[in-house]
Amino acid sequence: MLDLRVPSGWFFTILGLILLGMGVFAPDTRAALTDANVNLYSGVPMLAFGLFLLAMARRATHKPS
Repeated sequence: MLDLRVPSGWFFTILGLILLGMGVFAPDTRAALTDANVNLYSGVPMLAFGLFLLAMARRATHKPS
């Protein structure tokens, strides 16, 4: 049975990479009323969360016997 952390982890990892790429390679694309690079600042934690979910799913499948 597939662990729910695997597809969720891939979703957040891919979305985080897209946002991180937009924040790095298109920094002039900003939110309407702010000067902050929202894509960059939201892509980093989203990528970290996705990688964390994938690591926890992998750790759950490799239990020592």
